[in-house]
Amino acid sequence: MPSLTLPYVPHYVAAPPSKEPLEYADLAIIDISKADTEEGRAALAIEVREALLNHGFFYVVNHGYSQDQTDRIFDIADLPFSAVSDSEKQIYAGTMKQSGSYQGYKLRQYWHIGAGIRDQLEHYNINRDVTKRGHPETLRPLLPEIKEFSKHNHFNVLHPILRHIYISFLELPEDTLVNIHDYDAAGETYVRFMKYYPRTEEEETKTKNVWLKGHTDFGSITILWSQPVAGLQIMTPGGKWRWVRHIENALVVNAGDALDFLTGGYYKGTIHRVVKPPGDQETYPRLGVFYFVMPNDDVKLVPMAESPVLQRVGIQRRCVDSEAPTMEQWRKARTSAYGQSELENGKEKGVEQEVLNGVLVKHYN
Repeated sequence: MPSLTLPYVPHYVAAPPSKEPLEYADLAIIDISKADTEEGRAALAIEVREALLNHGFFYVVNHGYSQDQTDRIFDIADLPFSAVSDSEKQIYAGTMKQSGSYQGYKLRQYWHIGAGIRDQLEHYNINRDVTKRGHPETLRPLLPEIKEFSKHNHFNVLHPILRHIYISFLELPEDTLVNIHDYDAAGETYVRFMKYYPRTEEEETKTKNVWLKGHTDFGSITILWSQPVAGLQIMTPGGKWRWVRHIENALVVNAGDALDFLTGGYYKGTIHRVVKPPGDQETYPRLGVFYFVMPNDDVKLVPMAESPVLQRVGIQRRCVDSEAPTMEQWRKARTSAYGQSELENGKEKGVEQEVLNGVLVKHYN
C-alpha cells in the first residue's frame, strides 16, 4: 500500500495581522457550502450577484480546505523563493514579453512601476496541467499536491461560483459558463505563488507607496487565498481606495476583464492595487497564493447576447463583436504589455492608458 506521508516542507511563519485602524472595504462573505441544497443554491445566486454588482470582490468561506491544508499550501508557496537558488530561478524564468505567458518565474525588477522604480516582487506560475513545463527540483515532489490544489480551486470553488453567476445573471442553462472554463481544454488558468519584499525608503517615496498600480485582472475570476499582510486595496464605486481585510482560511474572489466582456459590462472587473503594508507589518514579506482563471483559449470574448437579462438592461461593448479578441489573444496582449509598454496619460486624473487589441486598458496610478 502506498505511503500517505507527504514530503517534508519547512513551515512558513506569516506575520501577525495588522492592528492599525485601516479603512476596510465592506465585502460580502459567501458560504459556498450552501450549494449543497436547492434552497442554498437559490440564496447563493442572489448573494453572488449582489456581491459582484456592489464591489466585484467578495469572500468565500467553507470552501472545503481545512486550516491545516491551507497552511500546508502556504508552506509550499514559499519554496520557489526561499529554497531555489538565483541561478536555478533563471533556468525556469518565464518569457512574458516574448510569449505572452506567465508560466515559470516572474523575477524581481521585471516591471516598471513608476518614476524609474522597478518592482520588488517575484512569482512562480504553474499551469493547471503541471506537466506542461519543467519545474525547480525542490517543487517536483510536490507537484501532485499542487495539481490537487488546482483541481480543488477549479471544481470546488470556481465551478459553483460560475453556476451561480449564470443562474443569477444570464437566466440560461447553469453549465454554460462552466463549459467554457473546461479544466482539460487548451488555456492558461494557473496557480500562482507570489512574494512581495519590503522596499527602500527611496522606492516608497518615488512611487508614493504603490507596489502595483491599480488595474483589472484580465481573466474571468481570480481566487486569492487570504493572508495576513495587508496591502491589497480595491477602488469602491465612489472612487475611494479601501483595504481588503484578512479573514483566516477565507478566499478573496474578484471578477476580471473576461467576465466583463462576456456579460456585456453587467459584471465589471474591479480596479485594485497593492500598496505598502501598514507600519506594524512593513518589515515583513508578503506571500500570496492565487488561482487565476481564464476561459478556454478559443473562446471569443463577446457578450452573451442571448441572455434575457442583457436584453433587458442593455449591452456595454468594449469593442465591436467582429473585432473582439479570443481569450488567448487577450491574455497574451495583457501579459506581454504589462509593466513594459509606455503608457499615455488618460483624461481622468491619475489614470494612464494603453490600447490592446483595439480595447482601451486603464492603469490607476
